[in-house]
Order: sequence, then C-alpha cells, then structure tokens
Amino acid sequence: MTQIHRRKFLRTAVGISTAAVLGNRINSARGATIRRAEDVVYLGPDKIRLSRLAMGTGTFGGNLQRQMGLEGLASYLEFGTERGIIFWDTADAYRTHPHVKEALKRVPREKVTIMTKTRARTAEEMRAALDRFRQEAGTDYFDILLLHAVTSPNWPEEMKGAMEVLAEAKQKGIVRTHGLSCHSLEALKVAARTPWVNVVLARINPAGLRMDDEPSVVIPVLREIKAAGKGVIGMKILGEGGLRERCDEALHFALSLDCVDCFTIGAANRAELTDLIRRIPEASEMPAAA
Repeated sequence: MTQIHRRKFLRTAVGISTAAVLGNRINSARGATIRRAEDVVYLGPDKIRLSRLAMGTGTFGGNLQRQMGLEGLASYLEFGTERGIIFWDTADAYRTHPHVKEALKRVPREKVTIMTKTRARTAEEMRAALDRFRQEAGTDYFDILLLHAVTSPNWPEEMKGAMEVLAEAKQKGIVRTHGLSCHSLEALKVAARTPWVNVVLARINPAGLRMDDEPSVVIPVLREIKAAGKGVIGMKILGEGGLRERCDEALHFALSLDCVDCFTIGAANRAELTDLIRRIPEASEMPAAA
C-alpha cells in the first residue's frame, strides 16, 4: 500500500470510528427507538408528509437508475410505494422526470411526495423550469423543490430571482416547500441563517465520503439548521456506494443523528431496495459503541 493510499485509508477509518461514536452517543440519549424506512415524517415548517427513506434516482447522476429503463424505473417506484416508501427523489440533472411521469400512471399523485431539483438561477430560468418540470413529470405541483448543487457562499444574492419565483410558486400551490441541495460547507452555513430556506439536502455519512467536510464539522451546522426550524434530508448516506461494505454501520449512523429527519438512497433495483427496507430497523437497534 503506497504512503498516500495508506494515509487516505487511515483517515477514512478514523473518521468512521469517530463519527460512529458520535452517532451512538446521540442514539443512546434518544433511547432504543426502532426506526423504519416507511416511518412517516413531517418535514420542515410546512410539515411535508413523507417516508423516512426516499427512493433516490440520482446515483452517479441518475445513470444507475436509468439503466432500468422507463418502464423498469416506473415499476420500481410503484414497487417501493406499495411497501410504504412514499418519498420520490428526482431532479432535472438526473433526467428521471419522464420515469416519474410513467410511475404516476400507476400510483395516485396524492399518495406520494415528490422532490425535484433545479440548476435555474434567474427568475426567467426558474419560471421556464417550473413549466417544463411539471410537463415532464406529469404533475401540477411538486412537494419539494430545491436549488441544486449549491456551492457559493453568496448564493442568496446570486440566486435571488430564482428564489423569488419559487416563493411565488409556493403561494400558488405549484410548490409546497422549497430549499436547496448543498455541495459546500459555506453554502450549508448560509442556509442555516437564511429565512427563505425551508428544507436542506445535505451530504452526511460516518466516513466523510463525498461530503462537504468531516462529519464532526458538518453535524454542528446541521444542528443549527434544525434549531432554525428547517427540515434536513440526508444524502450520500452510503457515500454513493463507497460504504457498501459498511452499510449497516452507515445506516445506524444516519438513523442516530438528531439533526437528520430522513434520507435518500439510490438503490439499483428492487432487490437492493428490499434489502435497505429490511436493514434500516435492524440498524436502528444496533448497540451503542462502548
């Protein structure tokens, strides 16, 4: 093992150990409550009803889920919904809006909560995106609409036009709640103190894989966001596959956090989704570290 690879391995191992202890301390304080994938959660100030687990459609930019094909992914969404996973996670960048539209031919719209994301930054871009998204996904409204992959600490000023259009859309019932998907620590910190933000999608796992910073740095910011009354959705729970061999540990960590309401994971097929549904309650009962 080279010195560089060994250093990376050691940092990841230490990160997992430290984060797991932190998560377990939180879990001990909470008590041994069993948490399930299909648990109903009411997210953020607008109390959006959804399941603890979301069916993500954006693994590797959506490439993994699109491999199922239009009918296959639509059937997968229907399959999950029948098992209580009523939270669908899509985005313009994933190119899975048509798959959602196909699924809605089989599943009543009012039965599911749909979250999508946009890279629109101006008022004009946002108005066009809202019209296009609704047509592509076959729905008159979205439950959650997020500004996607935000990194700039000046995003409230840079995206003011788009934010104003989303606020108007919320008043009209086109969007039920809004917020942003953060891809930098500074953007995340700004989200905590920005009143416009109702929901934050943030990267969190025990190893710090594909995250904005180490878990010990990100968790206090997520707590600030929660303390401000906003909803927090976790993503990259399994490090986009990097923690596949530590799945139960990573799930336990996410489930133990007092600053994460729910989370999204992009399974590759029905078997993987079924396995996640089985693992989540088991992971929530894992004993705390000594």
